[in-house]
Amino acid sequence: MTSARIRVGFLGPLGTFTEQALKTQPDLAAAEHVLYRTMPDVLDAVESGEVDLGFVAIENSIEGMVNLTQDELAFAHDLLIQREVVLDIEHCLMAKPGTTLADVKAVLSIPVASAQCHTYLRTHVGQAELRAANSTAEAARIVADDLGPGTAAVAPHTSAELYGLEILAADIADHPGNQTRFVVVAKEGIPAPTGHDCTALVIYQRADEPGSLISILQEFAARRINLSNLLSRPTKDGGLGDYCFVVYAHGHVADELMADAMRALHAKQGKVKFLGSYPAAGEHATSARQHADARWRDADDWVQRLRGTVG
Repeated sequence: MTSARIRVGFLGPLGTFTEQALKTQPDLAAAEHVLYRTMPDVLDAVESGEVDLGFVAIENSIEGMVNLTQDELAFAHDLLIQREVVLDIEHCLMAKPGTTLADVKAVLSIPVASAQCHTYLRTHVGQAELRAANSTAEAARIVADDLGPGTAAVAPHTSAELYGLEILAADIADHPGNQTRFVVVAKEGIPAPTGHDCTALVIYQRADEPGSLISILQEFAARRINLSNLLSRPTKDGGLGDYCFVVYAHGHVADELMADAMRALHAKQGKVKFLGSYPAAGEHATSARQHADARWRDADDWVQRLRGTVG
């Protein structure tokens, strides 16, 4: 008897950057794939149990955090990040065969992709109307199937091949080295530490007062825990000026220093939501944290020896 394949949900249709990133992971590439129209739909499917895992974009090196994904994880779902995947992004401008740049009167794509190519689009097709789609691949499919001449899409080169479009210009992002970070999410489970991990937290202030942010940051700095990302987000229910902080920090909840920092934050701040500890993508220096771990253990041993002499 064979066990059922894991079901993984991601943003469709076929040909998205999300699909490209997912297929760099052998176990996810071999899973059963379920396509959804929007990223919130993917996360809803994970929480309802319709799929086992969700695969969504969360950060871009040009545009920053994908706020829709980040806010869904912070406020709307109780899911845990399992790993992250980084993909090099190459945006292409594509249209039906025979179309030239001078013919383009409208450009269709997901807004975050259009924003990454803003300078190119303004310079070369400045007369074109920018229209929104749910994904880059959906934009390519719509241009191929539903729209007449004069409409182009910003999408991956794989979408041009998949939907029979012609690439008018390749690699049109405004800045070199364009990358997007994706995360795998599940309803439960914390992967074992690898020594090269990231922990994500949402931290609510106990009170909006001077020094509240520095009091949060000091918990990490005192333990030599490096932060890879820090952002403030409106809490959604407190009106203007009511913000929480989303922190991505190097380390794992199983690490002594990270656990101690989280314990202090939970005790001192208004609320702390745990978004996961998971293997980090890429290479980061971990020697400073490992050295701090050793010094912290030495300090703990010293205190324990002193306490052992009491009485």
